[in-house]
Amino acid sequence: MRIILTLFSLFLLAGCYQPERDCSRFKTGTFEFEAVVGTEILTTTFVRNDSIEIDYFRGKADTSSIRWINDCEYIVKKLKPNNRAEEKAIHMKILTTSDSEYVFEYNVVGETQKQKGTAKKVH
Repeated sequence: MRIILTLFSLFLLAGCYQPERDCSRFKTGTFEFEAVVGTEILTTTFVRNDSIEIDYFRGKADTSSIRWINDCEYIVKKLKPNNRAEEKAIHMKILTTSDSEYVFEYNVVGETQKQKGTAKKVH
C-alpha cells in the first residue's frame, strides 16, 4: 500500500509541472536562431519590435510584418517576397521560455507539418 501511495504522489506531482512560458519578454529584441542545413550550422539573426521583424542571413536583410495573435503566437509575413513560397505567412508559437531562450514551433499557415526551433535573445 505504501508503494502505491508513493507512486501516486510522484505521478500527481509530475502531472502538475508546467514549463515556464513568459512570452512577453520575447516580443522585442535581437535574437539568434541556428539551423543545420546539410552539414553546416547556419545562423540567422533577427531584430523584432512589436510589428516588424528584420532577418539577417548570409549578408542579406529581409523585413517581415508581425501580427500577434496572443502573447505567445504570431503570424510572420515577408513584406517583399521574392517568390511564391516567400509569399506564404508563417505561424509561430512559443512553447517554452527560459531566461534568454525560447523554444518555438512553426508552420506555413494552412499546412499541418510543423517544425521546432530554439531562439536565443542576445539583446
